[in-house]
Amino acid sequence: MDLTHGKYLSVDYGDVRTGIATCDPSGLIAEGLETVRKGGMKNTAVYVAALAKKLGCKKIIVGLPKNMDGSEGNRAETVGAFIELLRAETDLAIDTMDERMTTMIAYRYLGASEVYGKKRKGAVDTLSAEIILQDYLDKERKGNL
Repeated sequence: MDLTHGKYLSVDYGDVRTGIATCDPSGLIAEGLETVRKGGMKNTAVYVAALAKKLGCKKIIVGLPKNMDGSEGNRAETVGAFIELLRAETDLAIDTMDERMTTMIAYRYLGASEVYGKKRKGAVDTLSAEIILQDYLDKERKGNL
């Protein structure tokens, strides 16, 4: 087990809500942290950068929304703009991870856990960030990045 891996912060950026997750220092297990509403892309970027610094993260992973055919659409452009603002706020490495299907998977998990209504709405973004990060960690461990 590589205890020198370091913590990563994962972001599932949304115009209204942004899910955030992190991992243990060994890089094995992702854990959802929170869903934030910071009121705008710039405020969210400032918050994410400050949180990554506070937690001692060495990398930030941002979910990149792709179309089912792998192409990038309008949402990917929006996330790209967010990443540029984030780069201005931190010197940490920033990487992206294909987030296709993560929201759908998160809704399935929450449904299986019988989480509905307002609780579900608040949890889906955090869980999506956790899934994005776990996928990234798994691919990194297998050398598939």
